[in-house]
Amino acid sequence: MSFIKLYLAPGKENSLKRLHPWVFSGAIRKADGEPEEGEIVEVYSSKREFLAMGHYALGSIAVRIFSFEQVEPDYSFWKSKVQQAYDYRNRLGLIDNPETDVYRLIYAEGDGVPGLIVDMYKDTAVVQTHSLGMYNVREFVTKALQEIYGSKLRAVYDKSAESLPQKSVPGAVNGYLFGESEGGVVVTENGNKFFIDWETGQKTGFFIDQRENRELLARYSKGKSVLNTFCYTGGFSVYALNVGAELVHSVDVSKKAIELTIKNGELSSAPERHEAYAVDTFDFLKGKEDLYDVIVLDPPAFAKSQKVRHNAVMGYKRLNAEAMKKIKPGGILFTFSCSQVVDKYLFNNTVMAAAIEAGRNIKVMHHLSQPADHPISIFHPEGEYLKGLVLFVE
Repeated sequence: MSFIKLYLAPGKENSLKRLHPWVFSGAIRKADGEPEEGEIVEVYSSKREFLAMGHYALGSIAVRIFSFEQVEPDYSFWKSKVQQAYDYRNRLGLIDNPETDVYRLIYAEGDGVPGLIVDMYKDTAVVQTHSLGMYNVREFVTKALQEIYGSKLRAVYDKSAESLPQKSVPGAVNGYLFGESEGGVVVTENGNKFFIDWETGQKTGFFIDQRENRELLARYSKGKSVLNTFCYTGGFSVYALNVGAELVHSVDVSKKAIELTIKNGELSSAPERHEAYAVDTFDFLKGKEDLYDVIVLDPPAFAKSQKVRHNAVMGYKRLNAEAMKKIKPGGILFTFSCSQVVDKYLFNNTVMAAAIEAGRNIKVMHHLSQPADHPISIFHPEGEYLKGLVLFVE
């Protein structure tokens, strides 16, 4: 099988030689054909030295690399990628774990498959592709999942319609690639129960990346009053309830999210201590001075591009300053950013600016990130999107 060859401008091969998996459009000097969106291409240096293979895309990132060797990208190749990801999660203790049956099986560049996400919810795999190239091999991925999991896999659901580049697959719809399900299931995470609806929920249905941070919150929540803002399906709330929080308030502007939060609160050991509110977080915080011992700030990405990064930083500063002003003396604040364009250094400086504005003395207790099933390739630091701080507010 032959592929279109792309030749880089002199000096532009250095990042690939350092195993970074992106080729930017400005680095390409010429091609021996006209690749189409999603097509597999080979990348060469200006001296015609083979560098890598990947999927071509329109936009600033022109090629997303899936192999730094010349390979035949057939079913066996893609199955090996899925198998490697499975073996790694098995090493983490996530496969066949009765205490946790929800985890990320494949995390894009972190697992050498840019543009592909696979999340496991008990016996259902939810696939989400972010490039046409990966969308084109989703049947291979589905077959590999069936062979690797065997009878333990009930269904594979494709949820790529929202994540694909605009107009790359006109008419793309979500649906089952294998098996079927009623569209929701109760999963277990560190012994806590959650109802997941991957068909109608955000992303693939649950924010799996906060698993270890939720467990840390539980350590500080027994007998305390806890406010969980931007709660989505109430992950932090359930953990707090199950360890004996005195009261837990969940807040999200989405009524649908609050309905799911209430449902999950009812699966906890103390649903009577839980109240949920469909309201804007800033509005909710008005008049709430000295009410909460623990506050969680886990907003959606305020910035998805460099163009709006400044506005996002101002948003994070305002949000954190408000929470710092409201929390009880001796309170603990969990604050996060999932904006990829806001790195951890900028986030830390923004939180510091909020502390100065709030006029509170604050100690950093923990630096937080994403769990090991969202692996960050050492060659692709951009894969670290989730960053957080646990702060003691005197």
